[in-house]
Amino acid sequence: MAASRGLCFSLARLGARMGRSRPPLIHRRGVSSCIDRKSAAPSALLGPGFGLGPRGPVAMMGPLGVSCESQLVHWSFKSSQSERTPKPGVLVSNFPLGFLLNPRKLASSDGDGGTLRFLRCSRTSHGLTEEQKEFQKVAFDFAANEMAPHMAEWDQKELFPVETMRRAAQLGFGGIYVQPDVGGSGLSRLDTSVIFEALSTGCVSTTAYISIHNMCVWMIDTFGSAEQREKFCPDLCLMEKFASYCLTEPGSGSDAASLSTSAQLKGDHYILNGSKAFISGGGDTDVYVVMCRTGGKGPKGISCLVVEKGTPGLNFGKKEMKMGWNSQPTRAVIFEDCAVPVANRLGMEGQGFNIAMRGLNGGRINIASCSLGAAHACVQLARDHLLVRKQFGETLSNNQFLQFKLAEMATKLVASRLLVRQAATALQENRSDAASLCAMAKLFATDECFSICNQALQMHGGYGYLKDYAVQQFVRDIRVHQILEGTNEVMRMIVSRNLLSEI
Repeated sequence: MAASRGLCFSLARLGARMGRSRPPLIHRRGVSSCIDRKSAAPSALLGPGFGLGPRGPVAMMGPLGVSCESQLVHWSFKSSQSERTPKPGVLVSNFPLGFLLNPRKLASSDGDGGTLRFLRCSRTSHGLTEEQKEFQKVAFDFAANEMAPHMAEWDQKELFPVETMRRAAQLGFGGIYVQPDVGGSGLSRLDTSVIFEALSTGCVSTTAYISIHNMCVWMIDTFGSAEQREKFCPDLCLMEKFASYCLTEPGSGSDAASLSTSAQLKGDHYILNGSKAFISGGGDTDVYVVMCRTGGKGPKGISCLVVEKGTPGLNFGKKEMKMGWNSQPTRAVIFEDCAVPVANRLGMEGQGFNIAMRGLNGGRINIASCSLGAAHACVQLARDHLLVRKQFGETLSNNQFLQFKLAEMATKLVASRLLVRQAATALQENRSDAASLCAMAKLFATDECFSICNQALQMHGGYGYLKDYAVQQFVRDIRVHQILEGTNEVMRMIVSRNLLSEI
C-alpha cells in the first residue's frame, strides 16, 4: 500500500485532461522524459489563450509566457486580414484574465508566426539535476494548463480551487517533502522550492496555500506517532482533506511565544479555549495544526494539537476581505471548550514551539519560492511589454533607463533564487546555519521579488493598474509574503542574533 501511495507524477492523467495522451513521467528514482515534441499546426492552438478581436482571433500572453525551460515565448498571430502582435498579459474580448498560449505547444510549433525569445541569464533550470528539471517541467505544465487560465477568476470571485489542488496532489504536490510510506513524494527541500516557484507562475495565491498545506503535513509526518501519521497523512497527501496552520493570535503575532490559547488536560482530552487569527483555509479545511498553551509562560509551555473539523467547540469567524491571496479563504479559528483527544497531540507537552519553528523554517523557503515565481513571470511580462509598447515614436525597449531597470530586475531575481536554493539545501542537510539562511532567504527574496513585480507594474504604466493585466495580481498576491511566516523585521532579528552570538 505504501508503494502505491508513493510519488508517481502521472502525466497520463494530466495529458488526458488536456486532450492528449502521455505516458507516466516520473517516479522518485526512475525519471524518464515523455515530453511531446511533435509540432502542432497553428489551427490546433486556438482555444484557451486566444480571444476574438474585432478582426478575428488574436493570441494572448498571460502571466506564464514561458516554456517549461523558462524561455520567454513571444507569439505573433497571422490572421488572413493582418498580422498583429498582442500586448502581453492583456484581456482580449470576454475571456478571463490568465488564459494563455500553451508554452510547450508554442515551443514545439513550427507554424507561421511563432518565435522564441530566450531569457537565458535568468533561466530557472540552471544548476538543477536532470531529475529536478523533470519535476520543474511537470510543475510548469500544470501551472500553465490548470492554474493560470483560472487565476483571475479565482481572485475576483474568491474561489478556493479544491478540485484543481486535488489534481495537483495526483502529481505528488500534496505532500512533496513527506515520506513515501504515508503517501508523500519524498522529495528534498530544493526539489520543493523548484516546484513551488514553477507553480506560482500560474497562481501565487493557490500555490502559497499548497505550500502551507505541505508544511502542516510535514509536521504531522515528522513529529507524529505511527498512528497519527497513518491516520492523517494519506488523505492530506492526496488532498482529499486540507490542512491549516494555527499559530498567530489577535494578541500575538511576531511575539509568537506569548500566545494565550489554552489547553487544559481533563482526563484523556485537552479542553481548548482561545482564538487564532489570519488562518489560511480557515473554515474550509479539515485539519488544524494548533499551537496552544499547556504549561507556563514562554515557549516551553506550548504544545501542538491536531484539531479535526467538526469537533464540538471549534468555530470560525467571518471570511476576511483581503488585498490579495483571494483564492484561499482566511478566517479566525475560535475554540470554545473544544475537547481534543490527547492522542491528537504531536510530540511531547512543551514541544509545540519547537515544532512550530521547525515548520516555519521550511515555510519561509516555500513562501520565498512562491515570490520567485511571481517575479519570474513579471520580469518576462515587463520585457515583452517593453518590446511592443511604443512612445515617442519607438518601443520602450530602446529607452536606456528602462533597459537598466530591466537588468536590475533580472539581477535581483537570479540573486534571490540562488539564496533561496542555498537555504533549501542547508535545511535539507540540517546544517547549523539553516535557520539563519532560511530567514535571510525569506527576507531577501520576498523584499526583492516584490520590488521586481512593483517595477514591472510601473513599466506597464496605467495599463498595469488594470485588472485586465496579470501584473497587478502578482503585485497584490506577493505583498503579504513580507509579513507572514515571520515578518521581515523578525527575519532581521533572527539573522542579527545569529551573527552576534557567534564566537
